[in-house]
Amino acid sequence: MTASITRPGRGPSVTVRRATARDAKRLTRLVRGSRAYEGRYAAMVAGYRVGPAYIDTHPVFVAVDGAEGDGERILGFYSLLIDPAELDLMFVADTAQGRGIGRLLVAHMRDEARAAGLDRVRVVSHPPAEGFYLSVGARRTGTAPACPPAVAWDRPELEFAIPRGA
Repeated sequence: MTASITRPGRGPSVTVRRATARDAKRLTRLVRGSRAYEGRYAAMVAGYRVGPAYIDTHPVFVAVDGAEGDGERILGFYSLLIDPAELDLMFVADTAQGRGIGRLLVAHMRDEARAAGLDRVRVVSHPPAEGFYLSVGARRTGTAPACPPAVAWDRPELEFAIPRGA
């Protein structure tokens, strides 16, 4: 599935493509540099790495603008685990927020989940991201408890319903 958005007068279109192992360092930088993980949340991503093996093993997709290669800029990405069905990672670059990238990635994720035969996708959200997930159709299903030392806070647990043929 190829998804894209184009906003007249706002530069090149944004497309979603499958990530490759060559993207690993840029995805890791995006995670570690996210303002959403500053302050008390910083420890969670300080040593986090999106490695080539992870990208080769899981469906990871990137939103990019520009031509593939040197001129391409990664604006965000997500990872969809199939069994069990879970949105494992989703990040939008700080400089790309507010441009519809997150919505584009969620729409793409839903299409990929549908194509994989899933009827729902679980999300254990970073607390500040809960409002975004609710705004794009997820519903709150509970709370994932803290699991120190990696995650020292409770997190919202949500779910996307994946209707057939939609």
